[in-house]
Amino acid sequence: MKVVAFNGSARKDGNTAMLVKYVFAELEKHGIATELVQLAGKHPHGCIACYQCFERKNRRCAVDIDCINECIEKMEQADGIILASPTYFADVSTEMKALIDRCGMTSRANGDMYKRKVGAAVVAHRRGGAIHAFDSINHFFTIGQMIIVGSSYWNFGVGRDKGEVANDDEGVNTMRVLGQNMAWLLKKIHG
Repeated sequence: MKVVAFNGSARKDGNTAMLVKYVFAELEKHGIATELVQLAGKHPHGCIACYQCFERKNRRCAVDIDCINECIEKMEQADGIILASPTYFADVSTEMKALIDRCGMTSRANGDMYKRKVGAAVVAHRRGGAIHAFDSINHFFTIGQMIIVGSSYWNFGVGRDKGEVANDDEGVNTMRVLGQNMAWLLKKIHG
């Protein structure tokens, strides 16, 4: 089994990536392979509404100038998907929004490619707006007919400067429980 996570932060290896690594540590304890894809510096573009994915039905986005087709392939091959984003003006980052729109559109055009995969949102925030970012990610999962994993609280970690989320004991514990719950569910599904 494998879980792939996409870090939608413009800051590589920042708070958002740290939160994902807490989840990964629990998954790895259960023998589940993990992979972190960092979107920082890759400049994914948003959907241009060309609808070529519906015409071609080749499981790829027609806009092939960035990392999105690679991300689509990784999602398709994984058993579980984590979408992680910092909170920017009460929503996901533009990198994460581009990933959601293009991977989501390609999936819909090809019979819901991620149907019944396990999904989890991870959100870093400084003070507020995290619920909206969390909801944006979960909407991707629900429209794709995915199974969402919960934790002991909403999957948030609090921190602004790099590394500050490590001081959020509740957030760190929430990530650990998320990893445990994701491992449990994946084992039940793929037992």
